[in-house]
This record gives sequence, structure tokens and C-alpha cells, in this order.
Amino acid sequence: MDATQDKRLFLIDAYAMIFRGYYALIRNPRLTSKGLDTSAIFGFTNSLIELIRREKPTHLAVVFDVGQASVRTDDFSEYKANRSETPEAIKIAVPYIHKILEAMHIPILGVEGYEADDVIGTIACKAEKEGYTTFMVTPDKDFAQLVTDKIKIYKPGLKGGDIEILGVEEVKAKYEIEDPKQVIDFLAMMGDAVDNIPGLEGVGEKTAMKFLKEFRSIENLLANTDQLKGKLKEKVEASAERGILSKKLATIICDAPIEFHQEQYDLETPDFEKVKEVFDEIEFRRLYENLYRAFAPATVTTTVVAEVEVTVTETTPQQKVAQAVGQLDLFATYEELEQATSTKSTIEQNDHLYQFVDNPKAQKILVDNLLKEQVVCFDTETTSLNELEAELVGMSFSYKKGLAYYIPLSEDQGEVLQTLEIFRPFFEKEDLLKVAHNLKF
Repeated sequence: MDATQDKRLFLIDAYAMIFRGYYALIRNPRLTSKGLDTSAIFGFTNSLIELIRREKPTHLAVVFDVGQASVRTDDFSEYKANRSETPEAIKIAVPYIHKILEAMHIPILGVEGYEADDVIGTIACKAEKEGYTTFMVTPDKDFAQLVTDKIKIYKPGLKGGDIEILGVEEVKAKYEIEDPKQVIDFLAMMGDAVDNIPGLEGVGEKTAMKFLKEFRSIENLLANTDQLKGKLKEKVEASAERGILSKKLATIICDAPIEFHQEQYDLETPDFEKVKEVFDEIEFRRLYENLYRAFAPATVTTTVVAEVEVTVTETTPQQKVAQAVGQLDLFATYEELEQATSTKSTIEQNDHLYQFVDNPKAQKILVDNLLKEQVVCFDTETTSLNELEAELVGMSFSYKKGLAYYIPLSEDQGEVLQTLEIFRPFFEKEDLLKVAHNLKF
């Protein structure tokens, strides 16, 4: 996506993304040293930071459900009544996520009596009139009804997978319809077990698609039931009133009582100290580095190493200090690091090229290059100088003055082991001289 487009608004469906993060880690939950399950917090926050890093949005907000959706329960008391109890880890997660968003200066939205879907729909429609392209960040299929040339669904990939952006053509192809608004009729006909929308009796996904091709809307279907046959005809006619109610329940409201003032959605620089306080409390040691990198004011260019693209970032003042220190505290302030690295010769006075290598293919190319050298310097970044507590954050390598490579490591231990396996040939090569500071550590 072109980050130079300054009229791009990202609206995040909070609970959809929180649940998604929780269930993505349910087999291997993240627990703090005190036993607090932070899976939902981590999943949501990691996706948020990755979105900011990838898309560089200019306008962004996170939308929560507030209270009960009375605009629908007043019509149908059983709406969403079939849902199971919210997992305790998600109940615990929400206050922490609010703290993180507040520290990041990201707007938190919600309207009493309306669902997050309605708030997102209202803002997206109002922003469209102001010339914005809105990306609704959610895996929820219901949002497909809102898609236009200027309103799209943005589905983040699971576990580092590719994102999926659904525009008009993608929605039409997915549901085999002529207009995204027909998604409302699709849901009204087949119902929605997740939201307890009843739908028409005897109509499932395939039948709903067939009806849409023939009749285009649920109203037209019900006006022409004489064209149906047998038991299906009887069931559809008997549940006609239920079908019309289902359409009302499935329709995302676009006139909820909330305004769109673009300046309120400007993405600002976080209060890093406040974010650090929350991250320290829930033991997110590496995520802070990712957050800082996502907001770092760097000029990005690319270079090709053996036909593999690697991102090369011109160092910011904060990064230049960090690269000069060696084994440093990732959460130290710029002033502290500046004092620790005060020398007569500064990094600005020397030609240098530092490469950030974060994809496996490029890392394998780097290893091949390292194995050709006689002497290589390497260093590790950790969360502590206490070897019993330290966790590995990243590795750096250099075999030529002014040239260095940094390899970030994931929060996920399985992914860390996969990365280390790539570098195994380097560490196991006995006739390659390795130079490091504080090697016993």
C-alpha cells in the first residue's frame, strides 16, 4: 500500500482482533512469571504494531463494543444470546489494552447501545464523503456489506501470514453477488449462528447464494415464493417474517450518533515511557523494540543482496547511539545512551551501512556470505545482563568496517529456534574466527 496517501483511515474492530489474538495462542498461551495469561493482549498489540509498521497510517482508531446492543436486542431479545461466557483472559486483557492505546495516543471509540460494527460503519461512511479511504481491520465477514471503492476490509494474516484486502471485486467474487450490499440479504437468508440471527428456515449458504442469483434480495424472494417447490417453499413462506427481521439485525447501521473530525484520528507519537510501564508490568520485553521501530522516523531505501531484497534503514539519532553501545538496555533513554557513548569520534563522521535482515531467505544468503569470511564479529542483544534471566532479542554481525547486519528475534520461542537454526552453520564452523565482546555471557 502506498504510504504517501495521506487520506487513509484504519478502524480496528477491537474485540474481533482481541479474540483472534487469544485463540491464535490458545495452544501455547503466554503467561507471565505470576501466571497472568497475556495471550489476548499480546496478540492484539502485536497485530496493531505490525499494522503501523507495515502501513504507516496517518489516521487510526480502535473501536469497542460498549454495553448491550440495544438497537438490536430491542427488536430481538435473543440476539447474540447463544454466545458462551467470555474467556477470563479476554476480560483481563481489555483494561491493559486500553492502557496501551492511551499511552500510544490512539483514539478509543464506542457508542452506548450500538455495536462496534455500527460505529465503524458510521465513521467509514462519513470519512468516505471527506475523501478518505477507510480500511476496516477485522476478520468479521459482516463488514463486507459496507465495502465500496473507498471502504475496504483489511484482514491481518495469522502468525506472520499475508494480509488480505477485500474491495468491491473481491467481495462480489467471494459471495457470487452483483453488489456488496447484497451481503445483508445473504446473511438474512442463511442466518448467522455466531450472532444468533435466525434467517430463513431450511436455507443454508449454498441455497442463499442460489436465491441471490435468482431474486437479488430477500424481499424479492419472498414476493415470488410461487417459483419455489415442495418443502423448501413451505419453510421459506412460514419463516418470511423471521427473514425480514434477520435482514434488519444483519444490517450495519451507518448513522450512529458519532461524528468524524479527521484531526481526532491523527496517528501521533506514543508516550514511550508510559507504554514501557505497561509492557514491564505484563513482561512484554521484546515488543517494545518493535513498537519503537514502527514509529522511528527513518528514511527507508532498499539494496539487493544476491538478488534478495533487504530493507536498509538510515539510522535515527536514537538508533545510532544504540548501535555504538554494544550490550545495552533496550529501554534506556536517549540521554542515558548519549552519555554512555560520548567520544571524540562519532558515528556521523564515519561511512556506514547497517542492514535490517528479517526474512529467512535473506538470512540464509547472509549466512552464506559470512561463511566465506575468515573473521566475523558478532554480538547479541538481550533483555538483561543476568544470564539466568536474559532473553535473546537479536543478533548482529559484521566482517567489514562500516558494514553490519542486525537480525531481530521473535517473541515466539519456536520462531527464535527456527532463526537460530539458519545461523547454525556459522556458529559450528570451526575454522572461522569469531570475535565477540563478553563472549562467556
